[in-house]
Amino acid sequence: MKAAPRTAPHLSLRSLVAGPAVVALVAAGTLAVGLNTPALAATCSGYVGLTFDDGPSGNTPSLLNSLKQNGLRATTFNEGRYAAAYPAQVRAEVAAGMWVGNHSYTHPHLTQQTQATIDSEISRTQQAIAAAGGGTPRLFRPPYGETNATVKAVEAKYGLKEIIWDVDSQDWNGASTDAIVQAAGRLTNGQIILMHDWPANTVAAIPRIAQGLAARHLCAGMISPQTGRAVAPG
Repeated sequence: MKAAPRTAPHLSLRSLVAGPAVVALVAAGTLAVGLNTPALAATCSGYVGLTFDDGPSGNTPSLLNSLKQNGLRATTFNEGRYAAAYPAQVRAEVAAGMWVGNHSYTHPHLTQQTQATIDSEISRTQQAIAAAGGGTPRLFRPPYGETNATVKAVEAKYGLKEIIWDVDSQDWNGASTDAIVQAAGRLTNGQIILMHDWPANTVAAIPRIAQGLAARHLCAGMISPQTGRAVAPG
C-alpha cells in the first residue's frame, strides 16, 4: 500500500499549533519542537492517549523517530519477553519521552489461564521492564483486551491500572495508512487509541495523526494510573 505523503511534517505542525512568536523561538533553537512543551500548553483543549502494543522490536527506532519528529508522546505496552530481548529499545522509549506499560510476558489469552500463570505473566514483565531501564510499570493492557475478575485481582496485586481502548486502529488487521489516520480522527478528549509497534502503515500514519490532532487542538497526553484516561503529561 502506498504510504501517506510525509512532506514537511514539522512545518505543517508548527503552523497549526504555534503562533509566530513560538515559531521564531523554534527557528532560533531556543524552544524544542513538540506539542508537549509548556509554551504550547495553551493550544491543548484536550488530551488523547496514543498507545503502541507488542514492542519493543527492531521496528521501535523507526516508530520513536517518527513520534519525536512530530512532537508526540505515547504509551508503549511492552511484552516482557521482548523487553528482555531488546533492553536498549526500552531505554530508547524512555529517552524519547514515552511511558512504558505492561502487556504480559508472552501475550497469552489470560482469561484462559490459571491465577498462578497470570501472576507469572504480569510479574515477570514488571521485572523485565524494570531491569531494562523502563521503570516499574503502573499501567497494564491485557492481551486482546480480554479480562476477568482473576486478571483484575492480579493487576491490583501489582498496583496496575487496566487500560483497554476507545478506538481500535485495526493496524493489526492490515488497516491502510489512511484508515489508521481516520481512526485517530475519531478520538475525543480523554480517549485512547490502540496501535501497534510493528506495522509499517502505522509509522507512516504518524505525521498525519499529529497534524489531525493539532488541527483539533488535541495533544498527546499520558494515561492516568488513577482514572485510566488521557490527561496532560505530569
